[in-house]
Formats: sequence, C-alpha cells, structure tokens
Amino acid sequence: MSEIEFQNRVAVITGAGGGLGRTYALEFAKRGAQVVVNDLGGSSDGSGGGNSMADQVVAEIEEAGGTAVANYDSVSTPEGGEAIVQTALDHFGQVDIVVNNAGILRDKSFVKLTPQELEIVIDVHLKGAFFVSQPAFRAMKERNYGRFVHTASAAGLFGNFGQTNYGAAKMGLVGLSNVLAVEGAKNNIKSNVIAPIARTRMTEDLLGPLAEKLDPTNVTPLVVYLCSEANEETHAIYSVGGGRFARVFIGLSPGWMKAEGAISAEEVQAHFGEIHEPGEFIIPANIGDEMGLMAKLFKG
Repeated sequence: MSEIEFQNRVAVITGAGGGLGRTYALEFAKRGAQVVVNDLGGSSDGSGGGNSMADQVVAEIEEAGGTAVANYDSVSTPEGGEAIVQTALDHFGQVDIVVNNAGILRDKSFVKLTPQELEIVIDVHLKGAFFVSQPAFRAMKERNYGRFVHTASAAGLFGNFGQTNYGAAKMGLVGLSNVLAVEGAKNNIKSNVIAPIARTRMTEDLLGPLAEKLDPTNVTPLVVYLCSEANEETHAIYSVGGGRFARVFIGLSPGWMKAEGAISAEEVQAHFGEIHEPGEFIIPANIGDEMGLMAKLFKG
C-alpha cells in the first residue's frame, strides 16, 4: 500500500482556522499539498470576523516546512466563493481539492426559529458550498481531475431537536454532492459527503463528557483518503468520529406497484407494509437507477 501524498496538488479548505478545518489543512500540507486556508474569523454563530485564525494556521504550516496562503472571504456570497478559489489560482495556478467545512450554528426550536436564523445558516452551509464549489468545479474540469468533500451532519441525515435550519442545510449538501458526482464523472471529479462527530468550538457544549473521546483528528484520515488520487469512490456519504468510519446510504425498496387502473388511498393503506419496509433495496447511483427499477417493475 503506497503512502498517500499530495505533491503538486492544491487544496482549498473553508473554515480552516480552527477545529476540523485546521486539522485538515495541517495534514494536507504535511503530505505535500499547497493549501488555501480560508476562514472569516468570526464566532460560531457567524458574527464578527478577523484574520488571526487563518493567519495562525498558515504560520503553523509554514513553520513545519509546508506551503499555504490565507484567505478571509466569506463563503456565503458568490463573490466570496469566487475570491476563495481565485486565491488558489493566483498563488498556485490550479485547484484539485475542495473541502467545504465552513459552518455556523443558530439553534432554536422550530416554532421559535426566525427567517433570519434560517437564512444565515443556509447561506453559510449550503449556499457557501455551492459558491465555492462552482468556480472550483470549472477549474477542475479544465484539468480533468478533482476531489470534493462536503460536510453534512447527523442532524440533517437523521434529525435533531432544535436544528431545523442546520439540518435542512446539511441535507441539502447531500443533494449538491450527488449532482457534482454525476456531472463530474467524465472528468475524474469525485464528490463525497462526511457527517463528522467531533469536538469543536461549535459542538463541545452539545457533546458534554463525550467530547473528550471525539478528537477532530480522528476525522482527518477519511477526508485525506477521499481527497486522494487513490480514492475511486464518489456519490457516497460517510459517518465518522471517535475512530469509527461507516457508510450512510439512501436506499430504494421495490415497494408496491399497481401498473394499470386507478389507485385508491385504501389500496395504499392495504399495501403500506410493502411500501414502507426496506425489502431487497438498492442504493441508486443516479436518477436513472430509479427509472431502471420502475422499468423492471413494469415488465414484471
């Protein structure tokens, strides 16, 4: 098994001034990547800003003999996303890897959540990943190579009280990644999602005593592998934390089908067990897989 390294590769990591993003930046640089350390420098709720967090990580990388440059733009606007990617192009001439890690929290129960608290979380997590990924995807297509890792959450995949805005944004990233995986296939662009469980400034108050067992460095090996040339997997979701790595997937059951004639609600009720239970499910790689299952059922 050859060692994973990133010589002649350029990695853009958002939210890299602390927590998970910092560990990614340090490890990519250690393995030879040229790194754009993006961080707005604000608090965990998205307020404020400053240069010190990104600058400190760049200093750590350079002191260890690596190469990095800081960027302080917000991911939450098209202009910010373009500027982050342009930083990579201006300094290193290419973009090979994007880790969409920037995030904020504005937790509140559903009935109390304001439109503003919904918008700011979606702006950073979902739109932010879009705004950074789009110019990066264009650059990757020109070189026929790219690796994306998007940071989702169990709050989106499985649900969590008080996180409707966060969960909606995080599940949106799964849809974004799936389409990038499909559209990027012919250009050797892989796109995957992680749902990390780790101690960061955003989560340590939520995790309680468990936080001590969830060092962010335990997430880094999976991100490094998914962003490497060795990785051939795409269109996937992985749960990672505390030394455990596992695939999470969206499956499609055969269900129940009545190909001809009107269907009543009572018939749906009668067959709901077949509709609801997983049965011999498939894991669709694209919308065509669902159409293929439909065609098979029609033939049956």
